[in-house]
Amino acid sequence: MALMKTSNPALGSNTFRDMAGSGFGGAIDAANRMTLSGTVNKTAILLLCALATATWTWRLFLTSHDVSAVSGLMMLGLFGGMIVAFATIFKKEWAPVCAPLYALFEGLALGGISAVFEVRYPGIAFEAVGLSFTTLFVMLFLYKAHIIKVTKKFMIGVLAATGGIMLFYFVEMILGFFIHTPIFATLNGSGPIGIGFSLFIVAIAALNLVLDFDFIEQGVTYGAPKYMEWYGAFGIMVTLVWLYLEMLRLLSKINNR
Repeated sequence: MALMKTSNPALGSNTFRDMAGSGFGGAIDAANRMTLSGTVNKTAILLLCALATATWTWRLFLTSHDVSAVSGLMMLGLFGGMIVAFATIFKKEWAPVCAPLYALFEGLALGGISAVFEVRYPGIAFEAVGLSFTTLFVMLFLYKAHIIKVTKKFMIGVLAATGGIMLFYFVEMILGFFIHTPIFATLNGSGPIGIGFSLFIVAIAALNLVLDFDFIEQGVTYGAPKYMEWYGAFGIMVTLVWLYLEMLRLLSKINNR
C-alpha cells in the first residue's frame, strides 16, 4: 500500500514510511503495536482534556462577563499549545505526554477565543461545537462507507487547497501590519464572497479529517509502535481545532448579515 500524504503538519508524509524503513513491523510484538481502537480511545481522552480546560475558562468568563478575565489563559493556551505541538511533531515518542498537554493548552485557548466571539454573537460557541462534531462524525461515516475514497488525485487536491489557505493566512498577516488590502477585506467580510470563502475553508478542513483517518489506518497496517496511537490522536486534534476555529469565523460572518 502506497503511503498517502496529509496536509496535517502532525501527520507528515514520511511519518510511517521512515518507521517502516527501520523494520519496526517485525520487531514489535502485536501487543505493542498501534491499533485503531487504541487511537480512538486516545482521541476521546484528548477531547476530554480539551473540554475540561475549555469549560474552566468558559466558567471564568461567565462569572465575570469580561473577556479580559480569560485573555491571559487564552494567550497561555495559544503559545503553550504551539510549543508543545512542535515538540510532539519533532519527537513523536513524546506523544503520550505531549498530546494530553497539547489538548489541555488548546482547551484554554479555545475557551478564551469562544468567549471573545460569544460576547458579540451570543450562542455562537455552542453552534460551532455542534457543527464541528457533526462534521467529524459525518466525515468518518463517509470514509468508513467508502463514499469518499482517498485517491492520489483527491490527496493532491486537498493538499494544494490547504497549502493555498495557509499561504493566504500568512500573506494576510504580514500585509496587515502595513497596508489595508481590499481583497482581504472582501474575503473576510460578511458578504456572499466572504461567506463562500469561509464555506470553502470549512470544507477543506473537513476533508483533511478524511486524510487523517486514512493516514492512521495506514499506521495500523504498518504496525507502528504503540505510542503512535497518541500521535494519531494528536493529529486528529490539530485538524479539529482548525475546523472549530473556521466554524466560528463562518458563523460570525453569517450573524453579521
